[in-house]
Amino acid sequence: MKTTSRLYKRHRFPPEIIQYTVWLYYRFNLSHRDIEDLLSERGIEVSYESIRCWCNKFGAYYACRLKRRHQGYGDTLFLDEVFVKIQGRQYYLW
Repeated sequence: MKTTSRLYKRHRFPPEIIQYTVWLYYRFNLSHRDIEDLLSERGIEVSYESIRCWCNKFGAYYACRLKRRHQGYGDTLFLDEVFVKIQGRQYYLW
């Protein structure tokens, strides 16, 4: 797997800005131009084309990293409908 230093090699912006931008795009379903506006309000001038390239390049890598860290859903099972037997008589709980 790529290391962090090699992953962002030859990019003008720091990795934190790139990560934040890609996170905004995928987390809140914003357009590239909306993200460009949000970053410009914070004093970061990035074109929407750069944001598009970052999302295409790093989006799959971040998704793979998140899936690898996901532990699963555990052994808890939730049921909406339950049949319970109390004193020999069956009851339906909903």
